[in-house]
Amino acid sequence: MKLRGVLPFARFLLEEVLEPGDIAIDCTAGNGHDSVFLAKLVPAGHVYSFDIQIEAIENTRTRLEEHDLSHRVTLIHEGHETVKQHIPVSDYSKVHAAIFNLGYLPGGDKTIVTEPSSTIQAIDSLLTFMPRGGTIVLVIYHGHEKGKIEKEYVEAYTESLDQQHVHVLKYQFINQDQSPPFVIAIEKR
Repeated sequence: MKLRGVLPFARFLLEEVLEPGDIAIDCTAGNGHDSVFLAKLVPAGHVYSFDIQIEAIENTRTRLEEHDLSHRVTLIHEGHETVKQHIPVSDYSKVHAAIFNLGYLPGGDKTIVTEPSSTIQAIDSLLTFMPRGGTIVLVIYHGHEKGKIEKEYVEAYTESLDQQHVHVLKYQFINQDQSPPFVIAIEKR
């Protein structure tokens, strides 16, 4: 057996749930890597990609253009907590996956970070409309002070979710130094 790294495991989960006509959500556009990945997984579907930083939106736009995928992605320069306001109601049942990379924009301003309140609000919104089997993947980077706080809140929140409504999985390497990132996956039942 070969264990998958955290990011390959996150992508594996997305590959398992998404079909070509589905809708996927990149809740933290960052540098556009996940938006490109998702757009390739849903060639007949669509991706909505959120970020509060214009730099992240522009980085994602550039990366999508490099891969000729701009037509498959709607970029939204707002926080992921506004997800329900930007997805058409007619598309709710097609949203089969969402991914978050919590922390700060790699190569960007490290003082601008995701916040537990907006992250939890976004997860709550997604769970109200995603269909059964819909999966939310959170990659949690907690090697900085605010990341440690968000980790605590998000873990407590996800641990409290009713098992009758969702399955919650934590995938983490436990013998690595320097607060390695880990995955929390939520599958709607």
